[in-house]
Parts: sequence; structure tokens; C-alpha cells
Amino acid sequence: MLFASAMQRTSFSAFKCPAARALESVGDWWSILILRDALQGLTRFDEFQKNLGVAPNILTRRLKHLTDEGLFERRLYSERPPRYEYVLTEKGRDFFPVLMALFTWGNRHLPPEEVAMRLADPATGEDRDPLLIDRVTGRAFHPEDTILVPGPGADEAVHERIAQMKAWFLGFDA
Repeated sequence: MLFASAMQRTSFSAFKCPAARALESVGDWWSILILRDALQGLTRFDEFQKNLGVAPNILTRRLKHLTDEGLFERRLYSERPPRYEYVLTEKGRDFFPVLMALFTWGNRHLPPEEVAMRLADPATGEDRDPLLIDRVTGRAFHPEDTILVPGPGADEAVHERIAQMKAWFLGFDA
């Protein structure tokens, strides 16, 4: 017999890893899709709901979370009745490269006949192919030539974990 239980979401707010902390801000797949739509110009609740087909209660919770996390600013656009729009903040706009990486990765791993949307230059219509580039060196990032190093907020546990990962990367025991 199968029993259904409510899954409790783990909070990543206390994690030292910036990827885990970013996931705490973004939340879940609905939030990513809301950000996708906002980066394409949608700002109003009814626009998000129509485009995503998401239940109003779920959309309300996700918009509140994204606003509380600083990705949106909620602005009144109609007083009677009161209506709000959700405008991307700098933090919200900074999610754009993450979304482009997900989009590119998704299309790269679909059969070509299933690719329904492509990234394109708005002026020319030519395909765009995002690539993560180091701002200092101009070189592309690859797993083989990128390691983690402790940052200013690293505690002893982070230093130890990074030392273990570095030892594994270099092929010896820490």
C-alpha cells in the first residue's frame, strides 16, 4: 500500500554554497518560468497566469516569494480596484544568464525536431548560442579547468570540503 505524505521543502538559506543559496531565492520550476516570462516583458498577475496556466494560489505564493527574495518589486498600477505589477529588480534581471544557460542546455539535449523555440538576435533573427565566458580572461568555462576556492565567508568546514574536492580533482587523497 502506498501512503501519500506532504514533502517538506528543505531550506538552503544557511548553506555556504552559492548555488544552494541561489536555489533558495529562485525556489522551484514555477518561479523559473515566472522569471522567464518577466524577462520577456510580462509584469501582471493575469499575464503570468494566462501564459503559464498556473493555479492562482500557486502563482500568488511564487510571486510573493520572488518579491520577498528581492527579484521583483511590487508596484501599484491601478487604485480602483487595487492592482499590482511585478517589475524585475537588478537581482531579477541578473537571473537572465542562468535562464539562457537552462534554455540552451534544454535545446541541446532535445531531438532537433522537438525544438519549439530558439534564441535569436532581435535585429537580425539569427540564432544565438550562449556561452559562459570569464570576464577577466575572455576564456570559456569548462569543468576540467575550473575549481572552487574558499571565499571570504568560508568557515573551517568549507575549507575542508574544498580541500577534499581539490584532492579528488587532482587525483590524490586529502
